[in-house]
Amino acid sequence: MSERHNPVGVPTRVGRWSGLLVVGLVGLLVAGCSGGGAESGQDEGPPAPVVRFTPPNGAKDISPADPLSASVRGGRIVNATLTNSEGTPVAGQVSPDGAAWTSTEKAGYGKTYTLAVTAQGESGPPITQQSTFTTVAPNAQTYVSMIPLDGDTVGVGQPLVFRFSKNAPAPDKAKAEEAIKVATEPAVEGAFYWFNSREVHWRPKDYWQQGTKISIEVDAYGRQFGEGLWGEEDRRATINIGDRVVLKADGASHQMSVEKNGQVLRTMPVSLGKPEFPSNNGVHVVTEHHRKKMMDSTTYGLPLEAGGYQTEVEWAVRISNGGEFLHAAPWSVSDQGRRNVSHGCINMSNENAQWVFNLLKKGDVVEITNANGPNLRSWDGFGDWQIPWGEWQKGNK
Repeated sequence: MSERHNPVGVPTRVGRWSGLLVVGLVGLLVAGCSGGGAESGQDEGPPAPVVRFTPPNGAKDISPADPLSASVRGGRIVNATLTNSEGTPVAGQVSPDGAAWTSTEKAGYGKTYTLAVTAQGESGPPITQQSTFTTVAPNAQTYVSMIPLDGDTVGVGQPLVFRFSKNAPAPDKAKAEEAIKVATEPAVEGAFYWFNSREVHWRPKDYWQQGTKISIEVDAYGRQFGEGLWGEEDRRATINIGDRVVLKADGASHQMSVEKNGQVLRTMPVSLGKPEFPSNNGVHVVTEHHRKKMMDSTTYGLPLEAGGYQTEVEWAVRISNGGEFLHAAPWSVSDQGRRNVSHGCINMSNENAQWVFNLLKKGDVVEITNANGPNLRSWDGFGDWQIPWGEWQKGNK
C-alpha cells in the first residue's frame, strides 16, 4: 500500500480494491445509458393515414359546382360518404388505387354538407375523418333559354340566341359570355352581340356552311353572373345546319327566286308591300310556320279604320316580328308579278305558297331588295345579318 498526498497535503490511501470499485461503477453507468435489452430494437410503427379535404373543414359560400374531393396519405380510402344536413347522400366514387374520392354529383345551393372518409393505414385500425362545409345561397338565380334547341336542324341564316331570365337581375356580360361555349365543325369565325341586357346572339361572319355541326355548352349552374346572381341550370345542345335555302324577292321585278344549295329551283311572281305599307329591305330569317294564320293588323298598331285588316291566310311563314310573312294571297294573283299591293308581306298564289311552306325551315333566308321601304331593323325578328360584321364584332356591350 502506498501513500499519496492531495493538493492540500492531506494523506490519501489508495488500494487495489478501490480501483476495482471505480471500474464497476463506470460499467454500471454505461449499461444504464445504452437502453439495451429486448425492447431496444422496436419502433413506433408506420404513421396513421392523413386525409385532406376539398373544400376544407369549415369552408363557407362554396360554389356547388366546385370539386368535392378527398385524398389520403399513408393509406387508402375504404369508405366515403357525402351527405347534406337532411342526410341525403351525394354520389361519389373512390379511385381504383384508393388514394382519392371524388363526387360524381353536384351539390345544391344553400346547403350544409359533411364528407366522412374512412381510411386504412398499413397497420392498426382504420381511422375516420370528416369535413363540414356550406354552399352559397344565391340572392337570385338566372336561367338561360336557347334558340335553336338540342337536335334541331336549321337554315344557314339561323343565329344562336341566349336569353337570361327576365325575373332576375341582368347578368354581367363578360361572365355570361364566359359561360357560353360554341364549337363548330368545320370551324368558323364567330362572335357575340348583345341586343339588350339579357339577350345575346352568336353568329358567324357569313351564312353558315351547309352541313355544319354546332355544339353548345352553357355552364351556368354554380357560376356567379353578378353580385348575388348565380346560374340555375347547365344547358347543352347539338345543332345541325341543313340545306342552304335562300329566297330572293325583288320589289322592282315583282319576282322571287328560290335557291337550294346554290341551284335555282323556281322563280315565281310575287307582290310585296304597297307604297303606304312597304316591305322592309334586307336579310330576313324564317322563324315560324302556320298552316292557317289570322293576319290582324291591330296587333302591329294599325287599326282597322286606318286601313288595317283581319284576314285569315294559308301557308304562312313568318320572317319578322313586325308582321312580315310569306303567305298565299289568291285575291292578289292578278297583281303578283306586276305590282306591290300587300301590307308588307310577300304574296303568292296558293300553289306557290304551299310549295314554299313545305320547303322552308327555321333559319332559312329571305332577302328582300328594291321594296321602297326601310331596312329591316336588327332587332326585328332575327335581323342579325343587318349588322355589319365589323360592328357585330364589337359586341354592343
